[in-house]
Amino acid sequence: MLPEHHEHTLALPAICAGIGLHTGQHVRLSIRPAAAGTGVVFVRTDLNQNDNVVPARADYVTQTRLGTVITNASGVSVSTIEHLMAALSALGVDNAIIELDGPEVPIMDGSAQPFVQLLDQAGFRRQSTAQRVIEILKPIEVIEGDKRAALLPADRFEMRFEIDFDNPVIGHQEVELVITEESFRTELASARTFGFVEGVEALRAAGLARGGSLDNAIVIDGDKVLNDGGLRFVDEFVRHKALDAIGDLYVLGMPIQGRFEGIRAGHGLNNAVVRALLSQPEAYRIVVRGEALEEAV
Repeated sequence: MLPEHHEHTLALPAICAGIGLHTGQHVRLSIRPAAAGTGVVFVRTDLNQNDNVVPARADYVTQTRLGTVITNASGVSVSTIEHLMAALSALGVDNAIIELDGPEVPIMDGSAQPFVQLLDQAGFRRQSTAQRVIEILKPIEVIEGDKRAALLPADRFEMRFEIDFDNPVIGHQEVELVITEESFRTELASARTFGFVEGVEALRAAGLARGGSLDNAIVIDGDKVLNDGGLRFVDEFVRHKALDAIGDLYVLGMPIQGRFEGIRAGHGLNNAVVRALLSQPEAYRIVVRGEALEEAV
C-alpha cells in the first residue's frame, strides 16, 4: 500500500469461508469497501433484525475469554475478531464493512496470514479524508497480579511482549518490534494461536474450541508440538500474542502512535488498557496526519 497519510479502504470485495474456532460453525465472510469515516463495522447477514450492525469499537467489546467479542445494544455479537482486526490495522485499512453469516470470524489457519492474503487480492484504495492517529501523551498501565499491559508515549508504533508458561515447549519468550506493515507481514502475520491437549476437553465442555484442530492451532502435548511441520518461528507463541494485541488495540478505531508493552497479557488486559486510555482524555490526542484531498485517488 501507499504510505500517504490518508484513509484507505479496499479496492474490491474480498470473500472467504471457514470454521469458527469456538463455535465450530461454518461461516462465509465478505470484507467490502466502505466510505471514509466508516471505520471497521461487522454486519451479521444471517440475522434479519434491523440492528445487525456491530462496530468494532472499544465500547462494544463485551467478552475477552480466549478471544475478543463485540456486541451491540440489541445483543447481536461477533466473536474472535482479533486476527482479522490485526491484518486490517497493519495493512492500513481504515474503513471496511465485514459481512458474515454466523456469530464468529473464521479461524482460517489460526493466524492473520490468510486475511493478509485476502486483503492483498482485493487491493487497496486511498480515500479523500486525512487519516487520524491516536497519539499517546502519558503512560497508561493496567496490572492484574503478574500480568501487565501499558501504553506509553513514542514517536512510532512499537510493541514489546513477554510471556511465561510452565511448559518446556514455550517457557519464557519475548518479542520487541517497531510495528510497520512490513514487520507485521514478515514477523507476526503467520504466527498461529495455540493450546494444550489437556485443556481441550474443558474448553469444549464450556462450549469453546469446538472448531479447533491441528489445521488452525498449534497444539501442545507435554513437551511436544503435535502439528506436522512443527513451529513457524521458534518463538511463535509470543509472536502470536503480539499479533492478538495489535488486533485488540485496533478497536480504538485508528492507528496508534505510541508503545504497547504486554507481560503475560491477554485479550482482557489488552481491552482494559484501551478503556483506561479512553477514560483519561489528557493521556492522548487525536492527530490528523495528512491534508485532505479534493478527490479520492
